[in-house]
Amino acid sequence: MEIKDRVLVVEDDKRISNFIKTVLEANNYDVIVAQTGAEAYSMVTSQCPDVVILDLGLPDMDGMKILQGVREWSAMPVIVVSARTHERDKVEALDLGADDYITKPFGTSELLARIRTAIRHTRSGIPNQPGGQTGVFKSGGLTIDYDKHRVFIDGVDAGLTQNEYKIVSLLGKYAGKVMTYDYIIKEIWGPNMKNDNRILRVNMANIRRKIEKNPAEPQYIFTEVGVGYRIVAGLGRDAASQRKWNKIW
Repeated sequence: MEIKDRVLVVEDDKRISNFIKTVLEANNYDVIVAQTGAEAYSMVTSQCPDVVILDLGLPDMDGMKILQGVREWSAMPVIVVSARTHERDKVEALDLGADDYITKPFGTSELLARIRTAIRHTRSGIPNQPGGQTGVFKSGGLTIDYDKHRVFIDGVDAGLTQNEYKIVSLLGKYAGKVMTYDYIIKEIWGPNMKNDNRILRVNMANIRRKIEKNPAEPQYIFTEVGVGYRIVAGLGRDAASQRKWNKIW
């Protein structure tokens, strides 16, 4: 199962958003669209995009406010696409954490290049992002391929969804360490989902069904009761002993 990079397009002009959506989908991106700032906030946390294309002139709030809010908890790439051409607007957006600034009208080749660059920089240079990892992690029959954004079990693609992959890749990055529920939720869904473990537990149940031979006796991802989850750095006595008492949440 191929995991496409997800792009959130925040644009209130339907003609422009439809045009960008068509171009990106033709280039193998998964595209979601928000037409207001409120929709954008909701989608950033619920849909976990890999990159945000942000217009500043939204009907309910200034795009700068969205940019500032995202940067309070996440380093996901944000590319501002705006009709504002004044230097002070570009400087403000970049100072607030925008990864790039494109003025309208723009060329599709330029937009695609900026998106590729933003995603590449995130995955190669930001250690605290779920996607900010390269190479391969292996533990027994489990393989996390950070470059392909896929998880394999005994060489077979596990078919994880985008959010499931992000959870597993985050745990793999800190293999052997316990990641608390709150930390995982904040990294994947943002601060608005904090203290609500239900969505994480649903995703974890789905992950275990896909990667574990027996989800009731996991080999790879263990629950530290009342604390969080841990992925084993290697299969051996640690995994065998923990399976005896590990409780599935």
